[in-house]
Amino acid sequence: MGAIHLYLVRHGESVDNVANLYSAQPGQGSSWADRHPPPSLMTTLLTLHFRKTSSAGSRDAPLTSHGVLQARRLGAHLATRTESARISHVFASNLQRAVRTAEAIRDATGERGSKDEGVSASSSASGGGIPVVQLPELREKHFGTGEGQKIGAAAGERHVGAEGQDAMRARATRFVEEHLAPFLACVEGAEGEESIVVVAHGIILGVLARVLQSGGEFGTVSSRADDRPSLAWSNTGFIEMVISPSASPGSAAAKWPNLSLQTVAVNCTDHLQGLRKTRGGIGSAKFDDKQKTLSAFFTPTGKKRKHGEDA
Repeated sequence: MGAIHLYLVRHGESVDNVANLYSAQPGQGSSWADRHPPPSLMTTLLTLHFRKTSSAGSRDAPLTSHGVLQARRLGAHLATRTESARISHVFASNLQRAVRTAEAIRDATGERGSKDEGVSASSSASGGGIPVVQLPELREKHFGTGEGQKIGAAAGERHVGAEGQDAMRARATRFVEEHLAPFLACVEGAEGEESIVVVAHGIILGVLARVLQSGGEFGTVSSRADDRPSLAWSNTGFIEMVISPSASPGSAAAKWPNLSLQTVAVNCTDHLQGLRKTRGGIGSAKFDDKQKTLSAFFTPTGKKRKHGEDA
């Protein structure tokens, strides 16, 4: 029996997260939920508030050095977690903080091949591995005149030109219909399991999760009884959803009435246990591609080895 493990991943820490820029206004998530009653328990849990981490909006903020370490930790974690359902596709927002996080996941899982779906979106791949398909549909909410502001700089003020919930939901729905639907259509007749990774941003991921959890998508939607509410979508935190054939017929009105969606992990950050940010501002600084890790720094180059051998 086939199944898809869908991982919705927030990017690693960015320099704008550290600077607390472009945050959603307090209460924004809850007011949206109040106006649109959640159809399930998990949708309630996915009404995420951004009190611990800020959303960096649509500006193309790079990862910090700590954010890169988070992404590498996540990649190693998913490489182990997906051994029985290997990652076949990686989608990402086309903002660099999401792309770099997605590339870290791709690099950690190794060159396992990829099914080319022929999308016209920009993609990146190294060494012939799985391409990272970059999509504008997965970009973070645009805050209009709020872009670049500090959290609470204009509390209660509406940002002119800010993207609304309807527009974000339309983007999330388009992503599902154009990029996930081809895989969902094959689940019933498939053998074995595979994993699909989607790397994006806290607000748009929350919208995407609610689209998937809505009653109109899958015949059956469920969650584990031990799931707990999440107050923030942490950097490199992820939700895991398992999509598989339903044991019994579900809602006939759903797009995929014979499929069930079960949420098995919410804001999972097990991979960050024990990870500490480097002090002195280094961890919060923009990651420098040229900087070396300590192990690489102390590993002699070929030229140094030759000099030592000659001596």
